[in-house]
Amino acid sequence: MEMDRRSFMAAAVAASKAEAKRDPLGVRGDFPIVEQAAYLNSAYIAPVPRAVTEAARQYIEGKSSRPMQVRDLMAANDAVRAQFARLVNAHPDEIGLLGSTGEGENVIANGIGLRAGDNVVVDDLHYTTEFVLYRALEASHGIELRIVPSRDGAVTAADFERLIDKRTRIVSVAWVSHRNGFRHDMRPIADIVHAHGALFYADAVQAAGMIELDVRAAGVDALCANSYKWLMSEFGVAPFYVSRDAIERIRTDRIGEFSVVREEADHRYQTVTTARKFEGSSRAFGAVAQLRAALSYLEKTSVARIEAHSVGLAARLHGELAKQGHRLATPDGNRSSILAFYCAKPADEVRQAFRARNVEVTVRGGMVRIAAALFNNDDEIGKCLEATRRLV
Repeated sequence: MEMDRRSFMAAAVAASKAEAKRDPLGVRGDFPIVEQAAYLNSAYIAPVPRAVTEAARQYIEGKSSRPMQVRDLMAANDAVRAQFARLVNAHPDEIGLLGSTGEGENVIANGIGLRAGDNVVVDDLHYTTEFVLYRALEASHGIELRIVPSRDGAVTAADFERLIDKRTRIVSVAWVSHRNGFRHDMRPIADIVHAHGALFYADAVQAAGMIELDVRAAGVDALCANSYKWLMSEFGVAPFYVSRDAIERIRTDRIGEFSVVREEADHRYQTVTTARKFEGSSRAFGAVAQLRAALSYLEKTSVARIEAHSVGLAARLHGELAKQGHRLATPDGNRSSILAFYCAKPADEVRQAFRARNVEVTVRGGMVRIAAALFNNDDEIGKCLEATRRLV
């Protein structure tokens, strides 16, 4: 009988270890997509957990079956501001809610008062929107866009410093690059930016929810992060951080009913002076409800644990891809869960190699981008490496 008990206990321990390896963060049951594919593409569009699906259901069923109150919807906005503030170490008054990450950069660019002769500095690992936006402002406002070239997939503060001068008004980076997952060392860049009196802006769409963010420690003046990637929610709402010091420096181009703090006589109004001033109007409240659920889920799971797990998977991938002979576009030792490698084979052939193993990645522009998330595991990394082995 004692041996039976020992055997049972040994089997239970073995089963527990196997489950921990299969699902290190205990979240796979919350993501139906894991039953469909090895989804290593959250840098493109992330799947949502069941809690977000349930929040969407409750919102739309509530809208269909009972009267809705604007005060309740606005209270949900306030809750999301507070949640996102905790996520990035800010104050709720420094958080506004926009519609997209690109909107955030437009608010900054159009609100800072750019004039002919001013310059804006970005690096070549940034997202397309920044290049389109600032090239347009070159034509319309006579500013200069300066682009810092990356070297071996990385950019340093010293690289930025060479292009920043007294006419620099904005320095903008992707905290984590969508191209190769490069994670910028933010504070040294911030110190250079602030020494020249410029504003430091971060596109955090590939960072928020995947790695721990601290806007105070990083010295970021403003950032925006859409909700459909690592925040694990719906399209349509983008948390927008602007530091208290920067709020007054940036004019708003949008004013509306929800900008009002107090109504006075003769249709005169006092308007908000917090980051809410950049909103101007109501939000996509259904998307807000889903983001509220997603942020609660991330808070419960712990972004610190998510970062340790997913960055660890990316590190394993980086090492194994190098052993296979692939040329990596992502620097060794990079601390994000996104990586990319170059592949000269035809895109259709590359996609088929991954499709044959039921692995989802991004294949684009002669590169393959792989992005491990909280629900991924070592077995899925193994499947991915089976596909990449055939692409050398």
